[in-house]
Amino acid sequence: MGHIEIKDNVFWVGAVDWNIRDFHGYSTEKGTTYNAYLIKDEKVALFDTVKSDFKNDLLYEIRQLVDPEKIDYLIVNHVEMDHSGAFPEIIDLIKPEKIFCSRNGHRALVEHFHREDLPFEIVKTGDTLKLGKKTVTFIETPMLHWPDSMFSYIGEDKLLISSDAFGQHIASTEKYADEVNDFEIKRDAQKYFANILTVFSPHIQKLLAKVAELGIEIDMIAPDHGLIWRGEGVAKIIGLYDKWSRHQAGDKALVIYDSMWKSTEKMAKAIASELARGGFEVKMKNLKVNHRSDIMTDVLDARALILGSSTLNNNMLPKMADFLTYFKGLRPKNKVVACFGSYGWSGEAVKHINEAIEGIKLPLAHPGLKVKNVPREEDFDACRQLARDVIAAAKELE
Repeated sequence: MGHIEIKDNVFWVGAVDWNIRDFHGYSTEKGTTYNAYLIKDEKVALFDTVKSDFKNDLLYEIRQLVDPEKIDYLIVNHVEMDHSGAFPEIIDLIKPEKIFCSRNGHRALVEHFHREDLPFEIVKTGDTLKLGKKTVTFIETPMLHWPDSMFSYIGEDKLLISSDAFGQHIASTEKYADEVNDFEIKRDAQKYFANILTVFSPHIQKLLAKVAELGIEIDMIAPDHGLIWRGEGVAKIIGLYDKWSRHQAGDKALVIYDSMWKSTEKMAKAIASELARGGFEVKMKNLKVNHRSDIMTDVLDARALILGSSTLNNNMLPKMADFLTYFKGLRPKNKVVACFGSYGWSGEAVKHINEAIEGIKLPLAHPGLKVKNVPREEDFDACRQLARDVIAAAKELE
């Protein structure tokens, strides 16, 4: 796609993956990028590599700037294979003087590639690397989102190379967040956070405090996926990460459901209407047509979740079970939940969903509502009461 100079003698040399559509169960309908960065100074440094399939793209971009064999240092901010898959071949080609990584990064590189003979140098927060006019300061960021993760900060440029933090899964010819629609980039960043980083929210709060403590100035954030934040966008994305990692939610409710013969769906509509009447922004999410990762994007800033499923074979429908498994792993907080569903003769779905929510330790605003076969008017009254109970419980979270 063509390297670009993002700061004086600092270049994007990554690869664009237009075709990826699934990332560990997270839908990536816009594709993604594998961002790598090159600094040309008295010493030449490469920051991360790319997914193995894109090794030639990386080398093409580098060769427009420098002979790859002239690269002195490789900085490995993150060992996950979309950033290190090309590591073995790149190392054999460039033969760097040193490979800089965190202690956990060193362990992970050896475990992934079985190369203990390489010139590793382990760094920790506050360690620096002089390249010439530019100096790299390392900041360890364990569990953001792997144990090995770290940031690289170039003080002279006020540039933070942020590994997998502050990214988005977007394949594009643009390179900066301010070059695309503001609503869309925020939504893409929210989806990325919701599906990858929600579970690590306490670590994000510690990181933001650490950055403030270090007193570093940042006017550009260059993540490993998606578009680069600059200017006003830096404060904007940091502010959003602070909000999201605090699990701050508005008056927003999601009705997430699956239905066999529309009875559960009829209940869902009655509940949604009453929630809207109570002043909540409401979104209905039919699991048959909404991907789990898109639903999680809306879960991030919702205060109320109402989950519905018909009963099938004495259990909830498979798509609800799938969603709950995914949901549990991300450990969302500051939500109230209620469950509902229809059944033909046994009716265990609501019970099983309730048990799953209790296991996640989210409060239930209602004991659960189940309706046999097709709901009558009195059943819709019960649906509306469930919605009112949810609203009351959600208000108590304020």
